[in-house]
Amino acid sequence: MIAGQDSHEALPLHLLRLISPSQPVGSFSYSRGLESAVHAEIVHDEQTASNWILGVLEHSYASLDGALFWRMIHALREQDDTRFSRANAWLLAARESKELELEDRRMSESLLRLLIDLQVSRAQAYADRRLSYPASFAIACDHWHVSPISALYGLMWSVVEGQVAAATRLVPLGHTSSQRILIASMPFIERAADSAMNIADEDIGNVAPALAMMSAWHETQYSRLFRS
Repeated sequence: MIAGQDSHEALPLHLLRLISPSQPVGSFSYSRGLESAVHAEIVHDEQTASNWILGVLEHSYASLDGALFWRMIHALREQDDTRFSRANAWLLAARESKELELEDRRMSESLLRLLIDLQVSRAQAYADRRLSYPASFAIACDHWHVSPISALYGLMWSVVEGQVAAATRLVPLGHTSSQRILIASMPFIERAADSAMNIADEDIGNVAPALAMMSAWHETQYSRLFRS
């Protein structure tokens, strides 16, 4: 059991469904700038792929998406729409490239549409609003009573797994190398989650210039497998 996880929730099965690659949100079609990093030969083997993926998680994703997701899922639990909307707007405004903004929007729209089709009442209430993907994911986790800590771990795992899947195709990596990165990600995810849960409001932000540049350059890259 993950430290801090609710004792009654030994295995959050709904969370496994929500972070499954089979979830129809289109995450498989995005690389979050990784494709440009491979093209620039910054990422070219197992070690550099691991450094890129886990470095972005711990030093960028945790202090922005993770921190604001943590605030949004607690706001939903407390039925505080103002706090939820403020954190969501903050995250929407923080995307550093057109592709990252579009990826976030499209994945969120897909998940929100699915939740509406599944008659998730809170998703229906937010149908006319623009939500970030972490906001839609928070709505899903709150509806199926996934604890905030489990949801945060799940969200971060899905990001790492998606990046490793992209690296498997792009570098390319063998399946054993991919598994080694996923195994190595465990302490990184724990630290990233701890950082997201404890960061002060004034320290929330994304300072990842290499990621921003790779994503922006990908928009005009000659040959691409991924949409971002």
